[in-house]
Amino acid sequence: MTAGKTIALHTLGCKLNYSETSTLGRMLEKEGFSKKEFDEPADVYVINTCSVTENADKECRQLVRRIQKQNADAVVVITGCYAQLKPKEIAEIPGVDLVLGASEKFNLPEHLRNFTKGDSTKICSCDISEVNDFNASFSVTDRTRTFLKVQDGCDYNCSFCTIPMARGKSRSNTIDNVVKQAREIASKGVKEIVLTGVNLGDFGIIDGERKNNFGELCCALDQVQEVSRYRISSIEPNLLTKEIIELVASSKKFMPHFHIPLQSGSNKLLGLMRRRYKRELYAEKVDLIKAMMPDAAIGVDVIVGFPSEDEHEFKKTFEFLHALDVAYLHVFTYSERPNTKALEIDNVVPMHIRNERNKLLRNLSYQKMQYFRATQEGKTRTVLFEQENKNGMIEGYTDNYIRISTPFSDDLVNREVEWLIR
Repeated sequence: MTAGKTIALHTLGCKLNYSETSTLGRMLEKEGFSKKEFDEPADVYVINTCSVTENADKECRQLVRRIQKQNADAVVVITGCYAQLKPKEIAEIPGVDLVLGASEKFNLPEHLRNFTKGDSTKICSCDISEVNDFNASFSVTDRTRTFLKVQDGCDYNCSFCTIPMARGKSRSNTIDNVVKQAREIASKGVKEIVLTGVNLGDFGIIDGERKNNFGELCCALDQVQEVSRYRISSIEPNLLTKEIIELVASSKKFMPHFHIPLQSGSNKLLGLMRRRYKRELYAEKVDLIKAMMPDAAIGVDVIVGFPSEDEHEFKKTFEFLHALDVAYLHVFTYSERPNTKALEIDNVVPMHIRNERNKLLRNLSYQKMQYFRATQEGKTRTVLFEQENKNGMIEGYTDNYIRISTPFSDDLVNREVEWLIR
């Protein structure tokens, strides 16, 4: 079932998933499929899932129910992390026809070519230890910004995380291939490339051996004349080297914007989480960035409600974040995930307390962003405007990640503009 058929794709989760869904869409268009919006009738629906939280699982189920109401005769394909972790559970969802694990995701065109809708759900998966291939992908949803996947998998095994079980071992593209893709993306008129991966800073492992590192990749990309802007999506503090920070500080292409997962400001909890650093190292990295780039934006991932996070430990996190010179927080409420070591930790935090702590840190994040923006008032920064007309307004981001909104003009679309922050 290919030529003349229509397909709709939907992504749950991270930027990496978006890059992969976009690549799947282009592969299917080459097979003869016509793309539809997800809320339109289509012959095939593909949901690329996340399973970082329980909500992602629930959202997948809700989407399948929505498809059934929309077009009960459509073929429904589930792939991504949830599909790798719980293929049998997904197969039992009424309306699901095909479940593709991590090793089969990029074989989707072949599966659809040979698929006939029947009574039973087909599962195509394997043990995650057997997944060793790197499948390059990038998103192209508009001409402004692209998410380019350069690394996949993770060897860290944090106690709260299912991603290594869903995506397998750390593995990467080659520097030459990434540079080639960057040039291809730039040829489409895209101005900004966001480098993405599961553990981006661990870039450089090919066929189980370390061939390069992330700093070397950044140096190579910095020489690509066709690309205007790069962003580093997220990088572990222990992998964010002085050399990478120095490169960003001296580069005209790498934006002064870092997103660095912290997860907790308590060394006790960092140990229980199996993180590979302490809060002191994190603070050192933030201080180094701000010393070299005073106007840089720094974002932080933090988890609230992890087992053993009593009031004293949460206060440590709150006060640590309050003192850090960062611009915003991404706050996650801890969610129990099957087969993770965190389930063995005592002193579970009640859900209502987790939610209260989430609210406190989201309020702190708002204050941080307001303060950061205030420090930029009166300064001129480069804004890359997007293409969407949002009720007569156009939006873009400064190099240091401040959102700018102004009356829509075609002259601003996908343009870099020097902008006075007010």
